[in-house]
Amino acid sequence: MKAIGFYQPLPVDHPEALLDIELPEPVPGPHDLLVEVRAISVNPVDTKIRRGATPKAGEARVPGWDAAGIVRAVGSQVTLFKAGDRVWYAGDLTRPGSYSERHLVDERITGRMPKSLDFAHAAALPLTAITAWEMLFDRLRVQDADPTQNNGLLVIGAAGGVGSILVQLARQLTGLTVIGTASRPETSEWVRSLGAHHVIDHGKPLAEELKRAGLGEVPYVAGLTHTHQHFAQIVEALAPQGKVVLIDDPESIDVRQLKRKSASLHWELMFTRPMYQTADMKRQHDLLNRVADLVDAGTVKTTVSEHFGTINAKNLQRAHALIESNKARGKVVLEGF
Repeated sequence: MKAIGFYQPLPVDHPEALLDIELPEPVPGPHDLLVEVRAISVNPVDTKIRRGATPKAGEARVPGWDAAGIVRAVGSQVTLFKAGDRVWYAGDLTRPGSYSERHLVDERITGRMPKSLDFAHAAALPLTAITAWEMLFDRLRVQDADPTQNNGLLVIGAAGGVGSILVQLARQLTGLTVIGTASRPETSEWVRSLGAHHVIDHGKPLAEELKRAGLGEVPYVAGLTHTHQHFAQIVEALAPQGKVVLIDDPESIDVRQLKRKSASLHWELMFTRPMYQTADMKRQHDLLNRVADLVDAGTVKTTVSEHFGTINAKNLQRAHALIESNKARGKVVLEGF
């Protein structure tokens, strides 16, 4: 089958950064679905793996952790899906990725694809939707917020892939005041269109920007990018006993700054459940189905910003370059082999 992978970690402009390759057909394990991949989207984790992971000698590493497609076969213990079902998912970081014609994924981290979306628009959502959902409800636990109190959520880097769905989920499913950050007119407008109550400039001191917008300290902060640059301002903007959740990989932060506010720091990695086969792994299946219902109801919209054409090494290299430029808005998708 056709696939796209790499044999050694290389910069995105290297001609062998990503290659068109042929791989054997995968065979489903007990809980696996064999999916005919129709569309994928590209995430920062794809570029991190391409730059930093060294495959075994002579073996190709296939990236890709977002896909939408059709189930073609199921494992012996599968109960949630059958052949012919349309599915979407973000996969497992410890297994081969979705840059391939056919792909294995555990049924417990797979959801029903929204009926109202085509494959390309569906592929934009799974990884970011799972990440955003887990940030809000598993890490920050915003469902426990006191509705009589200040309930601001500051989303740093709100125009990116995760931010684009986090803003929507927070606006539609919670009573939080959603404050997104962006630094360009087009990204600021994008964040407003997704439902943010306020948009401030993360190129300026965050605490001052909040004051300028007539807002005070916030009890919740979602740090999606450049946390090492923003951390001091995050601490200043955070309300006493507030919560911070991060998804990026800051070079160095001094968490002791949070002590005076008795604030808590949480990490979110949506791959934790499948990587460790946690007892609640099926929650990802359930939340993907819930998001599919929200999409079909018109409550949440897809976050596609660009379609880069056919799934091949050349087009994926372009997509990786855009992600690495930190100028991407929403999600980049590719479709068909």
